[in-house]
This record gives sequence, C-alpha cells and structure tokens, in this order.
Amino acid sequence: MADVLVLNAGYEPLHRVSVKHAITMLVRGVAVVEESVEGHTFGPYPLPRVLRLVRYVAMRWRYRATGRPAVTKEGVKRRDGACAYCGGPAETIDHVIPRSRGGDSSWLNLVAACEPCNHRKADRTPLEAGMPLRLAPYVPPAEHALARRRRRPLSAAA
Repeated sequence: MADVLVLNAGYEPLHRVSVKHAITMLVRGVAVVEESVEGHTFGPYPLPRVLRLVRYVAMRWRYRATGRPAVTKEGVKRRDGACAYCGGPAETIDHVIPRSRGGDSSWLNLVAACEPCNHRKADRTPLEAGMPLRLAPYVPPAEHALARRRRRPLSAAA
C-alpha cells in the first residue's frame, strides 16, 4: 500500500499521506483509523487505509470561492507577456504601488517588467517615475493557470 487517505473531522477528503506519516498521526493522537488493511498491523495500530482527523481543519485555500487563480510571478508574466513599461521581454514583476507605500501583491497591483525598467521605476509610482503603463493590470479568469492569455491594452481596460 503506497499511501493513506486523510479525511477531515467532517469526513471530507483532504489529501493522501505516506504510511509512515499516517502512523505518526496515529501516535500523536491527531487522527483515528476509519478503515484498515485486513490482517495487517503496525505495532499496536492496525495498518491504516483511511484516517480521519480528530479536529476539524479549515481548508480555506481548498474551498476558495473567488474563481480566480492564485497570484504568482509566472502568472503575472504570462498574463502580460511583455514589460508593462517598455514592451520588452518580461524578466521580473513590479508593484505598481510600491509595497513600501502600502501596495499589495495582487493581480491589480502587479505587472510584468524588464530589469532596466524595474530598477528605473524603483520605489515610485509610474506617474512619479514618468513611466506610464502600456497595459492595465487585470484579474485573469480561473482558466488562466492553464491557458495563455493575450495582453489587454490600457484603453480596453476602462
């Protein structure tokens, strides 16, 4: 048997773990055996096939209702396709409102950038740096994680 299914306290499936990890969970008392392999034991414990957690674990990341992909550096570069300031190759990402000024790491505050533009803009807003955005940041659809998107021009974002 390669792995053990772990259920939440409410019997929702969470993930699979190795048998070694499952035994550790049993020893620590964080899980109980719901189903075991017939005739096999591991010390005083039946060899588990399915475990259930004793306490409920809130899995907010699993049940996210936003319908949008998580923000990642690669995702932002894929969304924009090129530097948002000069149109050159995107090598990194840039915070439109700098983090030092309260800007967050969200789809609407991150754009793809090349290294020279990123350094030139530094800790300023695009307006302060005299570097207008060539495209507007937007929240891509959930399919963005799998499909390649075309750049949306700034004029079309309004």
